[in-house]
Amino acid sequence: MESLAEFCAQARARGKSVALAHGTFDLLHLGHVRHLREAKHGSDILVVTLTADEFVNKGPGRPVFTGPQRAEMLAALDFVDQVAINHAPTAEPVIEAVRPSVYVKGADYVDAEKDVTGKIVDEQRAVEAHGGRIQFTDDITFSSSELINRHMGVFAPEVRAYLDQIREAPGLDALIDLVDRAADLKVLMIGEVILDEYQYVLPSGQPSKENIIATRYEDTEIFAGGVIASANHAASFCGQVDVITAIGDEDRREDVIDACLLPNVSLKPFYRPGCPTTRKLRYVDTSYLGKLFEVQFIDDHPLPDAQRRELNQMLVDLAPQYDAILVNDFGHGLIARDTVETLSGLDSFIAVNAQTNSANRGYNLVTKYPRADYICIDAPEARLAVGDRFSDLETIACELLPARVDCGKIILTHGRHGCTTFERGAGSRSIPALTQTVVDTMGAGDAFFAVTALLAKAGGSASDLGLIGNMVGALKVGIVGHRTSVDKVSVVKALTGALK
Repeated sequence: MESLAEFCAQARARGKSVALAHGTFDLLHLGHVRHLREAKHGSDILVVTLTADEFVNKGPGRPVFTGPQRAEMLAALDFVDQVAINHAPTAEPVIEAVRPSVYVKGADYVDAEKDVTGKIVDEQRAVEAHGGRIQFTDDITFSSSELINRHMGVFAPEVRAYLDQIREAPGLDALIDLVDRAADLKVLMIGEVILDEYQYVLPSGQPSKENIIATRYEDTEIFAGGVIASANHAASFCGQVDVITAIGDEDRREDVIDACLLPNVSLKPFYRPGCPTTRKLRYVDTSYLGKLFEVQFIDDHPLPDAQRRELNQMLVDLAPQYDAILVNDFGHGLIARDTVETLSGLDSFIAVNAQTNSANRGYNLVTKYPRADYICIDAPEARLAVGDRFSDLETIACELLPARVDCGKIILTHGRHGCTTFERGAGSRSIPALTQTVVDTMGAGDAFFAVTALLAKAGGSASDLGLIGNMVGALKVGIVGHRTSVDKVSVVKALTGALK
């Protein structure tokens, strides 16, 4: 980008006009060729920039071609003068570097309201700030995503067959409408903060005198996880997320927590006396991001009686102010039995995710909730809850779990096998996973729950929630830890890319 900026500055100094086209260009086709040829018409120089791989939000398996490969294809066109890869999430840095006389976009950007990213307005302002103008081409168009989906085998055959059904009904527009219906929801979340710390190490072998693996320290990264990660995932899909949580009175780490909160997320914390903020330290092999060992800094005793009574009264007082209450029950002491009773007695939409982990295995089952409007847990948690190791997930979702919890909408997530959905009156459905490429599984279930709980409140069917949830999960497993959250724009673009 630096050399491109210099090239364009020299061209402008010689009185040359510069046109700029920016996009993904994952599969170069006739529509691209005509768009770029028209972009060159009337300008001396045509610069084409493309989005780097890490910022391509078109769903699992994309981009098909790497940035250098896409750049090479574009550079092969004789009417393209310069090509560069933009290592930023938006085009504004490119516009600042190039300062084009004309910024050229396709006809599908003419209506700014249809741009799911909302960036076309910002890009137009950036162009006009340097005296340029925006121009829309209008020639034959094709969709790279549609061509890739139908002819290049990005998805496994069973996934392609499933997506073909979804294109017919409910269809892409209905799914995007469902996502949009959650936009104004005001949500109350309850759950524990968990600080997820990664110590990146490089294994160096076994010491000669001890039966351990020696490692060499490389780096450290700490994330605000637990209910904070869930709230951040929900934040871009709804209007406001307020979080009731517990923070240790000792070793609070509030600077880490505050730094991670998105603008429309606020905390209502209880400070647990004599306890640290729950922290899970994992040693991670940098060569393949595999987790080697975990150390927990945790005190998961219930809150003191006075705090627990205050928490329960807070729930009663606040509940009428919110459209939904999302319960992220990690089983680390915040949500005691009487708090469960309080939640279950509220006249509110209640969504529940009760997790099993190494600190609470067998003691934090979703069946402690007598009723819920929506439940989302993973398959092993469901099997523990109903005490059944061998029945198929459809039986557990449709019969065994509803017999123990009064809930009409249930989803059981199952990793690379996708998820199983149940809705009272509509039966069950198995929905395939949308990616087999996994960077880090931590927090994928939390992201799935946070987003689909909002869509359940918005009236979505369990099968639609399962598809969108699987897309959320597919995006989340491509993120290390909680470096970023899954957001609405990414999900809408991924759905659009998969269903074109």
